[in-house]
Amino acid sequence: MTQSEALSILKTGANVFLTGEPGSGKTHTINEYAAYLRARGVEPAITASTGIAATHIGGMTIHSWSGIGIKMKLDKYDIDRIASTKHVVKHVRRAKVLIIDEVSMLLAETLSMVDAICREVKQSSEPFGGIQIVLVGDFFQLPPITKNEAEKSFAYYAPAWKLANPFVCYLAEQYRQDDSNFLALLSAIRRNVFGGNHLRDIETRKIEPQAAPNGAPKLFSHNADVDRVNDEILAKLPGKPLAFNMSSQGPNALVSALKRGCLSPETLHLKIGTAVMFTKNNPKEGFVNGTLGFIEGFDKHNSCPIVKARSGRRIEVKAMNWAMEEGGRILAKITQLPLRLAWAITVHKSQGMSLDEAVMDLSDVFEFGQGYVALSRVRRLSGLYLLGWNERAFQVHPEVLAKDAEFHGLSEQSARAFGKIERDEIAAMQKRFIRACG
Repeated sequence: MTQSEALSILKTGANVFLTGEPGSGKTHTINEYAAYLRARGVEPAITASTGIAATHIGGMTIHSWSGIGIKMKLDKYDIDRIASTKHVVKHVRRAKVLIIDEVSMLLAETLSMVDAICREVKQSSEPFGGIQIVLVGDFFQLPPITKNEAEKSFAYYAPAWKLANPFVCYLAEQYRQDDSNFLALLSAIRRNVFGGNHLRDIETRKIEPQAAPNGAPKLFSHNADVDRVNDEILAKLPGKPLAFNMSSQGPNALVSALKRGCLSPETLHLKIGTAVMFTKNNPKEGFVNGTLGFIEGFDKHNSCPIVKARSGRRIEVKAMNWAMEEGGRILAKITQLPLRLAWAITVHKSQGMSLDEAVMDLSDVFEFGQGYVALSRVRRLSGLYLLGWNERAFQVHPEVLAKDAEFHGLSEQSARAFGKIERDEIAAMQKRFIRACG
């Protein structure tokens, strides 16, 4: 399905599961839909399963939005209490459209709790209280974190998912990778047919640590490796580092949630020569989340770092805000330079990024989909440098294989169903939905 077909279905107000391979434009499609709604006076509730994913789409976590926090189960008392909390009531009552990004990392029980809160606040027996629910993600990517790693309770198991009965829109276009061989390799991992010929391609990208290209970010599966590499390399650069401290405004709980989801650290130490990665989007200034460069110097007047991007463009980097908003009003915000050290980053934090090149150590990959997420960050095979790998690095969750085939079939059904409706009738449905939103 194309992005335009998916957008057309979204605009009718139908519940939708928007999926597709990494780089197929899921986030772009959601941003287009949000812009369409806002232009017509409808403010969508934009949320994600994790704080990191929420920063990519300018939203908040679904846990914060719904008031469920870190709870794993809700009893009747919990539902009554949360559903009478002032900020939750405001969120839910106002919501006409609820978007949940990175749904692959959401437990079924969490989705059921969100459904219960929405029904209670809206005083409606409809799924999610009658709110249009838009679930976004790719189940081949990182799964939910559970205490029992042998059991993964994916969101599609939730009764709320079945009752919402979303139209599946499986995006088929590819906007990240432009290397047909590399696309075939990623597709082989995704379809569980990774074999000897694919491994031979992987082996051509094997390097020794000392041969890693300067400035290319390193992806590791564990935080300890990331911190060690970044601290070691920064310490080797000459001179004393400049420290840039994050500032915050708003209630502690909301500020803490923003900090957890922010890819920039609370204290950022920089020296001339530091490899950096931008952590926010600002195409007008010449950078997006994932743009790489290095610190060329600091402005004499305001000490702002000057980054020379890989494109050759010099960018004076000023502090930006990460904010939690409601109805145009800022509830909380943090302010920091949209930068982080880029010598190393975790695979988890790389999800959603597009990188020109990366050095990866997949020797300690422990989760299905972790290697796939890491590999699919880069645009082409020539930008991939591998220090090592294990067998799990090329495996996806076996259960998701069968489910993905089902999603493909359901997406084709969605396309046929809407393809039979006259264009004028589709337009009328879209207008009726906007009117119904008030």
